[in-house]
Amino acid sequence: MNARDRSGFPSVRQYIAGEWREGGMGMACEVRNPATGEVLAEVPRASQQDLDDALSAASVAFDLWRFKSPQERAAVLMRTSTLIRDRVEDMARIMTMEQGKTLAESRMEFTLCAETFEWYAQEGLRSYGRVIPSRVRGTRQLAIPQPLGPVVALTPWNFPALLPARKIAPALAAGCSIILKPSEETPVSALLLAQALTDAGLPAGVLNMVMGVPSEISSYLIKSPIIRKVTFTGSTAVGRELASMASVGPKPCTLELGGHAPVLIFDDADLDRTVATCVIGKTRNAGQVCTSPTRFLVQDGIHDAFVASFSKALNTLQVGPGLDSANQMGALANSRRLSAMEFMVADTLLEGGQLKTGGKRIGERGNFFQPTLISEVPLSAKAMHNEPFGPIALVRRFSTLEDGLAAANNTPFGLAAYLFTQSAATAATVSEELQAGGIGINTFAVSAIEAPFGGLKDSGYGHEGGPEGLESFQHMKYVHHA
Repeated sequence: MNARDRSGFPSVRQYIAGEWREGGMGMACEVRNPATGEVLAEVPRASQQDLDDALSAASVAFDLWRFKSPQERAAVLMRTSTLIRDRVEDMARIMTMEQGKTLAESRMEFTLCAETFEWYAQEGLRSYGRVIPSRVRGTRQLAIPQPLGPVVALTPWNFPALLPARKIAPALAAGCSIILKPSEETPVSALLLAQALTDAGLPAGVLNMVMGVPSEISSYLIKSPIIRKVTFTGSTAVGRELASMASVGPKPCTLELGGHAPVLIFDDADLDRTVATCVIGKTRNAGQVCTSPTRFLVQDGIHDAFVASFSKALNTLQVGPGLDSANQMGALANSRRLSAMEFMVADTLLEGGQLKTGGKRIGERGNFFQPTLISEVPLSAKAMHNEPFGPIALVRRFSTLEDGLAAANNTPFGLAAYLFTQSAATAATVSEELQAGGIGINTFAVSAIEAPFGGLKDSGYGHEGGPEGLESFQHMKYVHHA
């Protein structure tokens, strides 16, 4: 992609109209290794000219790419999938260096990227439209799916390759061109996808990547008449601002915003299996996942045993640099998360929560924090209303099914929710009543390439994944031929 320093980390460049280039405004920020604090690269800051060039390139390329056959588009996506698989070890190492997660998690993330490009290569071949029975003999009514146009995509730092892939792959399969702004803190993982797509034969300008000051880039691109679709993953506050900008267009949005996922654990849950699943789910990516389980609502009969077993398991987890395969949880992505964890723990304990394990920073070098469990958490604690986005588990009791549901739904967020039970009746009732876009029963896996994923309430609208993910980049044109 670009020249690499002695550590093997690539230099960061923008990707516009098929060319790697510096930012016209100099440096925007630095990429730092979360495990060491080491500066890995400087991130360029896009100028207005850079953004205009990206918009022009996306506009010109759209008129080329939209008329490629689905088979031609699929071939590029399939070759991209193959290249990612061939390069996964090198890519995973770079992701761990810039984001902090374990090497195993980085490897899995790029593997999922490869599967995403592969799945949408095939799904693009099944975008059929339909023939509508006509009211009048001799006429024909057709519904034809067509690409919306150039897209602007904005992605965060917690899944720096998979979240871009979940936007790029369906957009390209639908026939759209796209301008992506990855997180400036973790840009290289996305740029590696751009390199794979280029090597797979994607025409210049179909994909562009720019970096700089997020607010400057998003406002400028979204307001451009060239852009016809906005897709964003990030905080609810920023999502509202972007939706407001897009509404002036008006331009359709897909918004995957914050979550604060409840976990209802009923008395009849398999304790050992539940605890093992909760440890993995809570510490995945150090808890920096929008669907991460955060509010553990545990029924009275199993509460004490669950707290004791869960805290013991979290306490034995090995935390350290992600490049060391012995570690089970890596660093938090940035120092801001460390400060947020320390604040939330202190506030929760001040309000009366009981610390069972963790609660502190690990060492003085790198962004490491102990997996933490706090029980008897009062509703007055700020962490009960603001997503921790880190390795903190908050535990509260409940008595009846109705009490548990009321507590689970007592939040403006609705991205994911979970329950653990061995009762089919409880599973059916609770999954129906939980107010969230994705429900996991005895699992935290609520996102799959082949399935729709999206939130309710303050967690956004629209879907990624599945046929719905492809359809979000299309307009269904009606044609009446008399």
